[in-house]
Amino acid sequence: MENIDWKQFGFGYTKTDYNVRCHFRDGKWGELEISSSDQVNVHIAATGLHYGQQAFEGLKAFKGPDGKVRVFRIDENAKRMQSSSHGIMMAEMPVDLFEEAVIKTIKLNERWIPPYESGASLYIRPVLFGNGAQVGVNPAPEYTFAIFVMPVGPYFKEGFKPTDYVIYREYDRAAPQGTGTIKVGGNYASSLRGGTRAHKEGFSAVLFLDAKEKKYIDECGPANFFGIKDNTYVTPKSNSILPSITNKSLCQIAEDMGMTVERRKVTVEELADFTEAGACGTAAVISPIRKIVDADNKVDYFYGDEAGETSFKLYNTLRGIQYGTVEDKHNWNTIIEF
Repeated sequence: MENIDWKQFGFGYTKTDYNVRCHFRDGKWGELEISSSDQVNVHIAATGLHYGQQAFEGLKAFKGPDGKVRVFRIDENAKRMQSSSHGIMMAEMPVDLFEEAVIKTIKLNERWIPPYESGASLYIRPVLFGNGAQVGVNPAPEYTFAIFVMPVGPYFKEGFKPTDYVIYREYDRAAPQGTGTIKVGGNYASSLRGGTRAHKEGFSAVLFLDAKEKKYIDECGPANFFGIKDNTYVTPKSNSILPSITNKSLCQIAEDMGMTVERRKVTVEELADFTEAGACGTAAVISPIRKIVDADNKVDYFYGDEAGETSFKLYNTLRGIQYGTVEDKHNWNTIIEF
């Protein structure tokens, strides 16, 4: 891939050389299959189309200055996809098969892994959906699992720069006791209307509140929310928030830094108490928040035009672990042998 401009990549789709697929039929998973096509055959009566039996994951591979390629917390993604599958009654892929498929896809697309100095990474997207014919509302008899990869730059074009978020109470992302805690497409579909409005009005994303009382912080667009105050890392806890692997990692890093970590309900009013705030997830890692606008109550919560000191340290530490420049003391990385 000589002469490629790695900095051209944002977070749009880029076709790479190969993807890997696997099918669940007759009660068991088949062998991994390699394809160079970015099209899949879907039955017209597939439950993935009709009844929302679909889940996906997102993880990244990084090439460090030592030339080694690392995949970050691959086992956590495998277990989260199992949780999503369990939540909507899909066949659960074994962790070892998931990991094998991810590693195989990376190796097949080695030339697409961005070099360390580019600041880009290789995004890995596994997807699982019901592909068996089922017109009645029941789980599918067959499932298709597929993984594709592509080089990506920062999720937000601003990079590690604070941006503005907004609260709209008229939109819900996920219902209590619903699918908010699993990574299924419906959660993202329900966020599109509010998110599109936010973008039109100059915001990066919507800060969703809990659907029941409209009192507590829920998801932060496509990411988890965190706030910093008094050497404490605070992140919301509820039964409708996706357990972010990035957030889980940041909680551990914060503890390693001597901070107190609190996972609890966070009220809207408490936004005034934080000295720093951010959104965190696989795509953006950390997206610092400049301000949060409560559009209904005409209140602004301002955190600064530059990323806060703690957010910056958390970001650099996590990125350093991913690229191999900071000690991986918790053994989060899987090193790919080519």
